[in-house]
Amino acid sequence: MNAVGIGILYLVLGNMVAVFSDALVKVLEPDQPIFQFVFFRQLSAALLLAPWLLWSWRRNPPVALKWHLLRAHIWAVGVCLMVVALTRLPLATANALFYAAPLLMVPLAVWLAGEALSRQKVLTALLGFVGVLIVLRPTEVNWAALAALGVALSLAVNNLLIKRIPLQQPIAQTLFFTNVLSMPFILALAWWEGGEWQWQMWWPAFGSSALIMVYAGLCVMAYRKAEASKIASAEYTGLLMAVAIGVWLFDEQPGLPLLLGCLCILLPLVAMARSKPKTQAEPAL
Repeated sequence: MNAVGIGILYLVLGNMVAVFSDALVKVLEPDQPIFQFVFFRQLSAALLLAPWLLWSWRRNPPVALKWHLLRAHIWAVGVCLMVVALTRLPLATANALFYAAPLLMVPLAVWLAGEALSRQKVLTALLGFVGVLIVLRPTEVNWAALAALGVALSLAVNNLLIKRIPLQQPIAQTLFFTNVLSMPFILALAWWEGGEWQWQMWWPAFGSSALIMVYAGLCVMAYRKAEASKIASAEYTGLLMAVAIGVWLFDEQPGLPLLLGCLCILLPLVAMARSKPKTQAEPAL
């Protein structure tokens, strides 16, 4: 399998895991404190990653902290918007808007990463997004839907900023800094939010954090493996799992356009994975 195919595989697996993380967020009540939940997620991520950080610290001292700091705050804002969207929209509808991230990554990859833009990249991203719209038909545009689009933008920018982090940086360090460096900001927002601390949110936050770390780690591996604009459409495949989980756990009905939409999503990915790679050295993980 070529580098593009491997990157696509990482993203497919990561997005399947991410949907289960979203399901744990969706069980929250809309009026529960958002910033407390996000802080619990960050704290649990720090505790889970601390042993790996200590193990790798001597071999690979932290570098590029300014980029970690920027990614951490973009990630934190995206997580807050994600909680708003998931607690107020159907799981499938929220994910449809989250999956606008790969579409946004095509122009952003040209602007921020200097990647070449081709007709294939544009058509693949557009066809995938058309598939998202056919499957889920998110027709209502309200503030929760706008929050979901904000999540998509934060994901797109964060994935592209991975290129600013040196390849020798261990993934555990990247994930640790992504969660920890924005904790003071989120803790301040939780204090501003007011109210008593609801410790019962710890367990869904812990589970959601553990799953999303697996997703984030796979994203780091994927976007280091291949050009972002070539593999970004693989993010759409998590949509299939979102539909399934929505039907199974939340009694959501996606409707008959599911098959056509899935074909629009999957066929470009198959074509990409089977395409011949350009002659160049494969980036190391």
